[in-house]
Amino acid sequence: MSSDLHMHTRCSDGLLNPEEIVDAAKAAGLNYIAITDHDTVNGICQLYEAGLYPAKGIKIIPGIEFSAHHETQEIHILGYNIDIYDKNLTDKLNDVVEARWSRFSSIVKKLQEMEYDISETDVLEIAEDSTSISRSHIAQAMVKKGYFSSVRACFEEILEKGRPAYVSHFRLEPGEIIDLIKQSGGIPVLAHPKLIRDDVLVEQLLKQGIEGVEAFYPKHDSEDTARYLEMANRYNLMVTGGSDFHGIPGRSPLSLGDFVIDDSYAAELYRDPNM
Repeated sequence: MSSDLHMHTRCSDGLLNPEEIVDAAKAAGLNYIAITDHDTVNGICQLYEAGLYPAKGIKIIPGIEFSAHHETQEIHILGYNIDIYDKNLTDKLNDVVEARWSRFSSIVKKLQEMEYDISETDVLEIAEDSTSISRSHIAQAMVKKGYFSSVRACFEEILEKGRPAYVSHFRLEPGEIIDLIKQSGGIPVLAHPKLIRDDVLVEQLLKQGIEGVEAFYPKHDSEDTARYLEMANRYNLMVTGGSDFHGIPGRSPLSLGDFVIDDSYAAELYRDPNM
């Protein structure tokens, strides 16, 4: 059996709703999964409130993926086994989500000033019931309107940091995120460290209270994986991995089960919700 500890639902910027992603994971033969939506736990809450978490036939680890503030680099921190109803966590997430909505409006305004025919309604039709509006939703709307061939092309030309439609937004500091995850009973893990593009910064982050490293990731080659496994060993940290599945056409991996890790890594994280 195999596992995947990094995936997104429609509650942030994934294509599938929480029930569909659980069904897809079961169909792929996954034993453990973690739902790690951006800055929201609504996906896990929906499953719990529908009586689908805990689930039969698959072990679900409640998670989240935070975007951390940094002047030059993209830093993401995963939180596993968080208390999804922790008041301090939910209060802080409300602040982050409110800032996302403000940023979303500002980006659309910039695009309109650049003479793109796009509205907030166009983006919301893509986002549907997501409470965590992201640049990915905007990019999907731009692709739908025919302005770009892919979400990646849209990001590279206008939405990435330094591009004409980029708008910075409120993000928590890495230390704040690490503390918030721990205070809600969770385990903070540094996501896809290669994408930070600075291993000196990666090691600095690992010394701030991080408890795990996402060493296994689709964009890590064998040398990258070995390097991050060595870091995890050196700092006595847990090892995780996942596909970062979104379900968006053209974005790899295309299907759950295309990138997996051994169950042993997930089993070390898993806590039985019935205990």
